[in-house]
Order: sequence, then C-alpha cells, then structure tokens
Amino acid sequence: MLKEKIDISWAALTESLATVFKENAKSNDDNGGFVFDNYEVLKKHRYFSALIPKSLGGQGVSYKDMCECIKVIGKSCGSTALALSMHQHLIAASVWKYHKDGSNAVLLKNVSQHELVLVSTGARDWLNSNGDLKKTQGGYLFTAKKHFASQSVAGDLVITSGIYRDDEKGDLVYHFGVPTNSVGVTILNDWDVMGMRSTGSQTLVFDKVFIPDTAISLQRPQGVYHGVWNVVIPVAMPLIMSAYVGIAEGAFHDAVGISKNYSRNQKHLNYIVGKAYNAFLKASTQWLYMVQQAQELHFSPNNKRTTDILSLKTNVTEACISTLNQCMDMIGGQSFFKSHAIERMFRDVQAGHFHPLPKWEQYDFTGHQLLGN
Repeated sequence: MLKEKIDISWAALTESLATVFKENAKSNDDNGGFVFDNYEVLKKHRYFSALIPKSLGGQGVSYKDMCECIKVIGKSCGSTALALSMHQHLIAASVWKYHKDGSNAVLLKNVSQHELVLVSTGARDWLNSNGDLKKTQGGYLFTAKKHFASQSVAGDLVITSGIYRDDEKGDLVYHFGVPTNSVGVTILNDWDVMGMRSTGSQTLVFDKVFIPDTAISLQRPQGVYHGVWNVVIPVAMPLIMSAYVGIAEGAFHDAVGISKNYSRNQKHLNYIVGKAYNAFLKASTQWLYMVQQAQELHFSPNNKRTTDILSLKTNVTEACISTLNQCMDMIGGQSFFKSHAIERMFRDVQAGHFHPLPKWEQYDFTGHQLLGN
C-alpha cells in the first residue's frame, strides 16, 4: 500500500506541474530559449535526484514511474520532457552500476545533495567518439567539439568521451566527466532548429580542458562495439522515448477533442481517427515493452536486449510520427498555424529519428547482430 501511495503522489505532482509547463511551451518554442523556469520547478521538487535510491539521498522513484513522469510532461512540453530524459538516463545507468557493484555512490550522492544536472554527449559519440586527449602530468588535455548536448546550457557535469592515441594499444576511447565550469569549456549559442527548440542542445567546445587520471571511468578500443552499450541503451532509450510517446498522446487527445465538434459533417474522420489510434497504440504498447526490459535497473546486459531496444526505438519513433501525421489530417488546416499546439508537437516529434541509432544505422546494426557477420 505504501508503494502505491508514493506512485500516486509523483503522478499527481507531475500532472500538476505539466499543466504549468503547457502554458509556457509556446513562448519557449517561439524564442528558442531553454526551459529554465521549468527546470527550476523540477529542481524545487527534486526531480533530478528522483531516481536515486533513498539510501544515497535520492527520492527512490522507480524507473517505470520516472518514464511515466517524462511521458506526462511530454504531453505538455516535449522540450522539457526530452531534456529531463537526458539527465535521467545518465542517472539510471549510474544506479544500475551501483546496484551491481556499489560504484558511482559518490556521484549519486553529489547529485542528490545539490540537484546537479548531468549532460550527455553520447548520442553523437557512439562507437568512434571524437576529440583528442593529450597526456600531461596527472591527466590529459582534452580538445573537442560536441554537438547535440541537450540541456548543456543548464548542466553542471558533462559525461563525455575522447580519443587517446596509444602507441602500443592503438586508438582508445576514454570516458569521463567534466564540470561545465571547467577552464576551457565553452557553450556555443547555436541551437536554432526546427523542433525541440527549447532543449538547450547547444554545442560544447573543449579547449585543452584538463581531465585528471582519476576522472577516467572507462577505456575501450575505438570503433569496436563494447559491452557498456548493453547497459546504456536499455536504460536510455525507454526514458528518451517516453517524451515522444507523451507528445503523441497529447496530440491525439487534443485532435480527437477538436474533431468531435464537427465529426458529423466530415465522414472521413472516423477513418482518420481510427488510423491515428492504431498508430498511437503501436507506439504506446511497444514503449511499455521497452520500459519493462529495463527491469527496474536490475537487468543482465546482453546483445539481444540491446538489439531489441534499438529496434523498438525505431518502431516507436515511426509510430509517434504517424500519430502526429494523422492528427494533422484530423483537424485540417488549423494544424498548420503556429498558434496551434499540434503544429509544435508535429515538429518536435520529428527529432525522434536522430537519437541513436538513426533507423538506417539501426537496421544495419540489427542485421549484423542477427546474421553474426
């Protein structure tokens, strides 16, 4: 019974906050500014430490409930939901590691104490990464340019990677964290895009930033698939896709509500609404399966789970986009006006394809795994 009460409390709180976020969504989209006000509200209610176990100072919210919270926010403001998911997937991976061997406790405690915002550059790094690490006394000097760093304008710590050219082992990718206030870190003002305009996904520039030896958390060969992705992908993609399923749900609900006012005069509406519902049902059910695969951050990582999650991510993305296409048809020309929320939702949902892996890369990856070539 206690667990049920906690779940209802977080769900109710998120629904309440999302109502306010919805009121600000248009103005944030119009000016392309980051959702700073929404983030202050989320910090006040300790969403950035929500997934962290209570033993480490967090709120102990379940993984499934956090996915649901992001989906609820997505119905009102896709940018806020997506930005929040980028922080949460880094926390989720750290909690998985903590459950496994007790590591990452210091990071998780610091996030809990200060409501730190974590930024990832993994979407563009994938197997090869980019940027140069030069050895120096006590560490490395890091020089790189990292695009699509969501919520970087509000971040405290960047989780990133770079290439170290080892004379004996060849090119290696090192993973590490960098405080955003480090000397040599610059955030460019270059996020002027079609959709998800308020995610603050600016480019990060690192100019000979000092990375201490102690900050290196992982070393792996460049360009070679590594087991770390079997942890990152299963925890990241369900959270990220929560934002897009929320957008699709919000748009479908709004479009059906509008359509009811003139359905008697538009015979084709039954067909369009039915087609939209099929698309949304496909998105939501496959997303729920993705969430289940994370097993509350107690899963055993393997290639099969990762392959399935990446394939499901493509399916959910296409189903969400299809839902929005039908919603545009459902309400007709008014959906083309920027004054209508569905116009923004249509633009926002297109970004789903650009998260790893883009569908053509996903098809290739999946085929490679299944054929073993």
